[in-house]
Amino acid sequence: MSTANGTTTVITNIASLVTNDPSLGDGSPLGLIQDAAVVIDGDRIAWTGDSREAPATDNRVDAGGRAVIPGFVDSHSHLVFAGDRTQEFNARMSGRAYSAGGIRTTVAATRAASDEELERNLTHYLAEALRQGTTTFETKSGYGLTVEDEARALRIASAHTDEVTYLGAHIVSPDFADDPAAYVELVTGEMLDACAPYARWVDVFCEKGAFDGDQARAILTAGKAKGLHPRVHANQLSYGPGVQLAVELDAASADHCTHLTDADVDALASGDTVATLLPGAEFSTRAEWPDARRLLDAGATVALSTDCNPGSSFTSSLPFCIALAVRDMRMTPDEALWSATAGGARALRRTDVGRLTPGAYADLAFLDAPSHVHLAYRPGVPLVDQVWRRGVRVA
Repeated sequence: MSTANGTTTVITNIASLVTNDPSLGDGSPLGLIQDAAVVIDGDRIAWTGDSREAPATDNRVDAGGRAVIPGFVDSHSHLVFAGDRTQEFNARMSGRAYSAGGIRTTVAATRAASDEELERNLTHYLAEALRQGTTTFETKSGYGLTVEDEARALRIASAHTDEVTYLGAHIVSPDFADDPAAYVELVTGEMLDACAPYARWVDVFCEKGAFDGDQARAILTAGKAKGLHPRVHANQLSYGPGVQLAVELDAASADHCTHLTDADVDALASGDTVATLLPGAEFSTRAEWPDARRLLDAGATVALSTDCNPGSSFTSSLPFCIALAVRDMRMTPDEALWSATAGGARALRRTDVGRLTPGAYADLAFLDAPSHVHLAYRPGVPLVDQVWRRGVRVA
């Protein structure tokens, strides 16, 4: 076997391989193969199976009895920002509740930053996430809230990922505090026109203190008309119309999903919209945990992501989020890992990441452990030993 761009590689002596293909291995959703091997051909997976049956390749890598998992897919982050909100976090941990208004602090700092500062921040946190096993990431605008600042945020982000989300509707811009309707008009008009060329997705914070159901519908519908696919910040701080709107508009994901009615759960279970849970936000705000067990038992598809942002979830670590999901959201270790890999891919409507099967990108992580269960079993321990992206070791 050989490739146009170089060589093939077999990784052998894998104690436990997570493929996320239930037709393989133990037949579980994780498709676990013990004593496994993986063949990489260029930037793709070419073969997975028993280590003793691995075909001949140009190169051989010994995993040393480690577990190998798909690279994490972080489908919700806010990484184009400047400034610091340490004082806010410190105050909140001393008793002040989180509200959507804290975003304004980051908006002021982001507007004042240069393009170079914003890109330096972005690449710093992307590298941090990569070292922890994240090989695919989505990131949003939302800290500029002017035509120029939203467009530059997306332009900077689009140089580093294909999964870019226009979030001009993060909060009503402070410049339009007395005229929210005029801001919605800007977000659905001139700002959308400037931002759409750089984005794949359109998002809105549908929440008290941000945008109501009618405003959110107008914003998402305008984005769809420009070729952007919806995702929604839904039902984070209170019950509201966000989840129902997401399902109605075929949004790829409804994110947060903390306060859900039975009708919301049923809608998510019956549609294609993924419930993306963000436990870092609950950890950092001492808010109520989303009930992952309720969603999973109803048949909804669940993703786990970091929500990495400077205000309410300043973590880039999906292993940390997995541990929180298992401990505090009643997910099993298998469910949490699936949600942080294949679930994230579903939330981005991707089939080429989040799994280790032939044809998928060769995005994977070695764990300094014999099983993926150690991600929750040994919380806080830096278990990611190696990271490969598109068939190349990058960390």
